[in-house]
Amino acid sequence: MPASAAVRLAVDIGGTFTDLALEHAGQQVTAKVLTTPSAPEQGVLEGLDRVLAAAGVAPGSLDLVVHGTTLATNAIIERKGARTALLTTEGFRDVLAMGNESRYDQYDLNIVLPEPLVPRYLRLPVPERVDNEGKILRPLDEGALRNLAAVLEREVVEAIAVGYLHAFVNPEHERRTREILAAMLPDIPVSLSSEVSPEMREWERFSTTAANAYVQPLMARYLRRLEAGLRARGVAAPLFLMLSGGGLTTVETACRFPIRLVESGPAGGAIFAAGLARAAGMDRVVSFDMGGTTAKICLIDGGQPQTARSFEVARVGRFKKGSGLPLRIPVIEMVEIGAGGGSLARVDGLGRIAVGPDSAGADPGPACYARGGTAPAVTDANLLLGRYDPARFAGGSLALDAAAARAAMAASVGGPLGLAPEMAALGVIEMVDETMANAARVHAVESGTSFAGRAMIAFGGGGPVHACRVAEKLGVTRILVPAGAGVGSAIGFLRAPVAYEVVRSLYQRLSSFDPDAVTALLEQMATEAQAVVAAGSFGVPAAERRLAFMRYVGQGHEIPVPLPAGRLDADAAEVIRAAYDAAYARFYDRPVPGSDIEIMSYAVLVATATEAAAGAPAATDRAATDQPAPAEPHRLRAVRDTATGAIADWAVFERATLAPGTRLDGPAIITEDETSTLVGPGWAAVTTVSGWLELVRSDA
Repeated sequence: MPASAAVRLAVDIGGTFTDLALEHAGQQVTAKVLTTPSAPEQGVLEGLDRVLAAAGVAPGSLDLVVHGTTLATNAIIERKGARTALLTTEGFRDVLAMGNESRYDQYDLNIVLPEPLVPRYLRLPVPERVDNEGKILRPLDEGALRNLAAVLEREVVEAIAVGYLHAFVNPEHERRTREILAAMLPDIPVSLSSEVSPEMREWERFSTTAANAYVQPLMARYLRRLEAGLRARGVAAPLFLMLSGGGLTTVETACRFPIRLVESGPAGGAIFAAGLARAAGMDRVVSFDMGGTTAKICLIDGGQPQTARSFEVARVGRFKKGSGLPLRIPVIEMVEIGAGGGSLARVDGLGRIAVGPDSAGADPGPACYARGGTAPAVTDANLLLGRYDPARFAGGSLALDAAAARAAMAASVGGPLGLAPEMAALGVIEMVDETMANAARVHAVESGTSFAGRAMIAFGGGGPVHACRVAEKLGVTRILVPAGAGVGSAIGFLRAPVAYEVVRSLYQRLSSFDPDAVTALLEQMATEAQAVVAAGSFGVPAAERRLAFMRYVGQGHEIPVPLPAGRLDADAAEVIRAAYDAAYARFYDRPVPGSDIEIMSYAVLVATATEAAAGAPAATDRAATDQPAPAEPHRLRAVRDTATGAIADWAVFERATLAPGTRLDGPAIITEDETSTLVGPGWAAVTTVSGWLELVRSDA
């Protein structure tokens, strides 16, 4: 992002709330408004008006607007994308349905597999064939393709995906297909697999391309409406989009490849936490981002969040890998659970309390919003336990109706279980906290790590509310709640670099490594990535990072290995082998001497420098006193503790009035406009000079 930008705005659209963060003259102004699902740009513009008025900044003074959204993800999950067709090599129309023929649950006789985004009658075969080395075995039948164009027009198709066999090696047929379709159907966008996901493995490549086409018209229309709305309000600043991999890109690139935005909101939260971890000198961190619809947990080691090359969306089996649609895109790896403030509670067929993944969203929202919702949500449960002040929720902009929450909880949970609404609410919260903690445990095990020695960075509207109890379940004894925690993902957008990653497949064995061919490919990839970054970096220098995805011959999965900089020569194979052996040993304890290695694909990431986070606590970041200052609570509130079920008066403090160095012993509640921090029994909180809250188990 431009280093000279003085006034910067970030916007994160979630399923329930739209968060905004404005940085101006060293100050930060934040706002949280309800998302407007039918026209998301309206919520953005409403929040824009509010945050600019609070900061006293004119729209024309903005230098940069950064935006992240879950709209693409939601469109896929809810099946509300465009009517899409897939043109594919004759004989391969069923790849999307067959997948890799695996079952995510081997013993479920009634297993439900994810339904492809493109129905079979719109998966149309095209006579053509290219082999695995890019040689044309059968020329593209242009006459047959023109006949299919008439079918597409008759079926009122709104988007087209093109996925031919081995197009990632030779894209000639896909490009010619686009030329023909553009002439015959000029108003229908076309996505090519050789551009969207130019890697081997047909299922993942076709699925990613189909998903890109499926959301492309929706996202393009939305982004253009948002641009027009900003311009109408006098905002002349460029608009950037947050990518799932943690970088920023231009609107033009986002409109071409909207599938790269599927995890843009959660990625901002991970960037936010990673920047704070680096500034605080913390090597092992878990970020806990709980919003209105979902909770996201990311492991951060050495100041960098975990990344991955693949992602699943719209899983039909809850938390079960392989039950969703595969997307082959760069992503920040995290576990995402349908457990947010709007997640709905009920009693399942076995008489157990179940929460999520369905959510009340922003419309109608939880029952306590008094906007027509009748089902109890996590926010209703927190209110009934005394954790929220109904008159001060969201800074007083949204009054909560406790009677509506009680009635909903009694009808859906308390009544079926024979419990009072407050005890039912306790069960709901404990179930939510255990669900999040269990998902985090599984994620850590699958990542080959643990929570020992990790600190937690909690943010999002619900993160600081639930952090203590989730930390207790994970064995974490230190929690950091940064300033602006309620809109952490939006703040993270302002810390992200302008970046773009290009991936290409070029199969080679290391024993017959061709350094000239690989160098030529890497240079071509770097040129493509640099062109995208240059469009939005405003001359800020960008660095290049190169990776190879490698495996031993005969294995089924690759691991990423850094490549040496510069032109590769005859000695590069030995250097790459040593790097692979070291990387393999980190994953699997020891390498396999004597085995040949194959390189499946390459990645080149070009990114501007990552901006340092402000306001992180250092070891000396305390008030200059050995005796922390006492604080007087503003009021007391009766709160039911979820660990014991006991009701006690908890002291309530306003965060803005706490002086640096103040120590608070739990139980206590620290309130602010976008969230509240619960300091549970057995915990103590200290305010730092830079505005953080540091929570430590006092009985650990």
